[in-house]
Amino acid sequence: MMTDRIFQTSAYKRSRRAYILECAFEYFIALMVADAFLATLLTEMGLNDAMIGVISSLISLAFLFQLFSIFVVPHIRNVKLVAIPIHCVSQMFFLVLYLLPFFHIPQPFRVVIVVGCLMIAYFGNYLVTSVIFNWGNAYVDPNGRANFAATKEIVSLLSGVVFSLAMGKAIDRFIEAGNIEGGFLFIAVTMLIITVGDFVCLMFMKNQRTEKKKEEKTEPFLQVVRVLFSNKSFLCAVAVHVIWSVSVYMTAGFMGTYKTKELLLSVGTVQIINIAGCLLRAGFSKPIARYSDKRSYAKGIRLGMIIAACGYLINIFTTPSLWWLVILYTVIYNVSCAGTSQNLINLTYSYVDRRYFVQASAIKFSISGLCGFGASMLGSAILNKIQENGNTVFGMAVYGQQVLSAISLAIVLLGILFVTLVMEKQKIIAK
Repeated sequence: MMTDRIFQTSAYKRSRRAYILECAFEYFIALMVADAFLATLLTEMGLNDAMIGVISSLISLAFLFQLFSIFVVPHIRNVKLVAIPIHCVSQMFFLVLYLLPFFHIPQPFRVVIVVGCLMIAYFGNYLVTSVIFNWGNAYVDPNGRANFAATKEIVSLLSGVVFSLAMGKAIDRFIEAGNIEGGFLFIAVTMLIITVGDFVCLMFMKNQRTEKKKEEKTEPFLQVVRVLFSNKSFLCAVAVHVIWSVSVYMTAGFMGTYKTKELLLSVGTVQIINIAGCLLRAGFSKPIARYSDKRSYAKGIRLGMIIAACGYLINIFTTPSLWWLVILYTVIYNVSCAGTSQNLINLTYSYVDRRYFVQASAIKFSISGLCGFGASMLGSAILNKIQENGNTVFGMAVYGQQVLSAISLAIVLLGILFVTLVMEKQKIIAK
């Protein structure tokens, strides 16, 4: 068929390859503003554990910025002209974070400036995230979306392994030499080079242009919202994403400081553990993708949640004397993301008309992100309370991250039940 052959044209193949590389570069930037790297930067700036956990979880709140894409998308006639400048400028604000230690910022303003840079960066990033995702996937055969997503993920993960290992070792060297500010400058320069690579990849992708016909009217925002919220299957997809986000952000943002402080692991060691997790995730991505393409995205998500539940169960018992359990938790959690990460995005294709994909994704990510941030705030309060009590709960010696893992376990078990009893029973629309 003509529609099948078009995916084999040189322009479509080039666009897919460029999109895969662009996602890898974007992943490198994400690695630099997460986990031990961000925790090291914020600790050096004098922020406490609870605040670092909340800031690390700002990504969940930043998903709200995707709502603005609902107003932008109907007016986009040239995807490159809109998406590329916004995306690249947002990446530059992530870079600015690592230049802040070179300025003598009064303590009361440090949190404000850090949060401000993150919010501006995330605003630009998520304003066009759904646009770039829809643009990149326009050149992918609908019958192989999960498989393509797995390929894209494997490239990002494996290249990210090399990148994070090199960066972790480099930062450890700077710390050992008593020159941590030199390490921050090294990260900033590296992020600048990555941003240039990201830009080049986006430029190599086939552009999408649309001309608005005179008689064509832009569908009102409220009309789009009514269509989506009258779709029961879409609401179920939102619920699944909310449950997953709450389970993740209840714990994830507080693990960076737990690894480097309570468990006394170096940044390099943390990156080696993360690398092990990434390698296993890459190994499981293709099998889980084939399972998801064959069965359904919902079944792929359920499989990921089951794996995540095992990880949270193990993390409940992670203490300084049993520090090695964090290795099991990290690799198991990473493998679970092979089932949840891309499938949560692709799930929208199953239940929403293609012309509403960007708007539906924006709404779904915004709601789940808001709930995820709420979970991180609650997690911060719980962690603070436990630390104020000398790491005890009801007279028992326990660390806050252990309690947060128990809560995440309960939430993800609820998610497994919801997917099994509700989500899998929804009718899938044609691809």
